[in-house]
Amino acid sequence: MKPPSTTPPRARAAAARATAPAEQDGAHSAAGRALAVLQSVSASDGAVSAVELFPDLGIPKPTIHRLMLLLESLGFLEREPGSKRFIAGRELTRMAVDTLINSPQRAIRHSILQALVDEVQETCNVTMLAGSEIVYVDRVEAHWPLRYHLQSGSRVPMHCSASGRLFLSFMPARKRRAILAAVPLKRFTARTVTDPVQIEATLKQVRATQISLDNEEFMDGLIGLAVPVFDRRGRICATVSMHAPSLRCTPEHALSFVPPLKRAAQAIGKTLAASGEG
Repeated sequence: MKPPSTTPPRARAAAARATAPAEQDGAHSAAGRALAVLQSVSASDGAVSAVELFPDLGIPKPTIHRLMLLLESLGFLEREPGSKRFIAGRELTRMAVDTLINSPQRAIRHSILQALVDEVQETCNVTMLAGSEIVYVDRVEAHWPLRYHLQSGSRVPMHCSASGRLFLSFMPARKRRAILAAVPLKRFTARTVTDPVQIEATLKQVRATQISLDNEEFMDGLIGLAVPVFDRRGRICATVSMHAPSLRCTPEHALSFVPPLKRAAQAIGKTLAASGEG
């Protein structure tokens, strides 16, 4: 029988770390732990605390909390409105958007979007959620002389845009209510709905149909339509949308584009899964 070791536990732990493979040592470094925290927060459906991350990360709770405070100070995490729990911050969402815009799969997604525009003959976009706004990460313009120009990187509000309402509709109720309470529900046109109760009623229908229509609620004379792009876990990660001037496209006509938009969304979702981005 092997005699028990007389080496103090801390010394044994230090020796184990010293002889551990490089990848294991990296996983336990400060940078590795911070990245693990960011990954866990990003994968969570709602706000989380250090206590909730502890079982999966295996990092001491005080260490997780210190890392979360550091990441908050850097803008990679932020507090959920009205809560002490954490959600992805502006810098983390900006990084995610930049990664999608500049990823190797961008050319494939752009070609899918181009084929969609060729079919529906209206401007189409891919959008993502960035904090409490919607950002355009890719776009193909239609060839009509009359059109609205919103370049990649443009941001639009959540409560009155077709893509924004899709993201809101798939959020947990607590997170959705916190966002609607924290952001100004600005009236952009006479059709903009700013009453939270009315917005909630609309979101129920959007969630049920997985179709969101903007009938001149964000911009006068602009009709928008959006459908969700789902990731490998079945969560909404982006949208495919189109918009057109109301002089050329009625809401009823826009709804006829739902089938090709959904086909494009499914194809774009596959590119995200194949590249590990979704």
